[in-house]
Amino acid sequence: MSKKEVKFFYLPFNRDVLLGIIGFIILISFGATNFDSARLPEERSVFTAQVQQPYYQGTTDKKQVAFKINVAWGEDHLPQMLNILEENNIKATFFLVGQWVEKFPQLASEIKERGHEIGNHGFDHSHPTELSIEELKKLIKKNEELLEDIVGYKPELFAPPYGEVNEDVVKAAEELGYKTVLWSTDTIDWQKPEPEVIVERATKEIEKGEIILIHPTEPTVEALPQLISELRGPGYELVTISKLLE
Repeated sequence: MSKKEVKFFYLPFNRDVLLGIIGFIILISFGATNFDSARLPEERSVFTAQVQQPYYQGTTDKKQVAFKINVAWGEDHLPQMLNILEENNIKATFFLVGQWVEKFPQLASEIKERGHEIGNHGFDHSHPTELSIEELKKLIKKNEELLEDIVGYKPELFAPPYGEVNEDVVKAAEELGYKTVLWSTDTIDWQKPEPEVIVERATKEIEKGEIILIHPTEPTVEALPQLISELRGPGYELVTISKLLE
């Protein structure tokens, strides 16, 4: 038996079968990448020099952190959340979805009247990375016009729904005058874990400049007093995201 025949013996596929297997592996790898990017919004993407990087955290030279509160639901728990923040003299940044603002304009106004910062979370909760630049601009602009009417000013910060981000998302926001903001600490409170779990996730590896993502859920409201206490204990100041980015 020749060397060529020996090599072929250990690779018992013909050429078409081998190419098919290779193609299948490539297809699975591509699918897995898309799956991960769709479900891991906190994963930091690579951007070209021409596009401004999204903000995952603020400056690290001050002992400050910020709450990033995304609101597309949770109106039943927002009043209590606002009361707790006010009792503790804390200003946070609320990113509002336009469709929610249309349903609850008084709550949106109250958030602003309580002195909190308002951010743009898109008019609806579409998947941004599936939209064209023009569609992205429409998503942002439609909510901008609504927020200007309800809260009286144009926001400067944009939080893409689902935390999905790519160059088009950042470019569309930047061309409309926005900074794109994500987060560095995710409490995953939308899954409604026990309050102590939320506190642990938010404080376990806290560092200067952290942006802590929370939502108006019942366990988050329950966790909030302890969370504030444990952040302030080591000396962290809770500020708005704009202040954190200064």
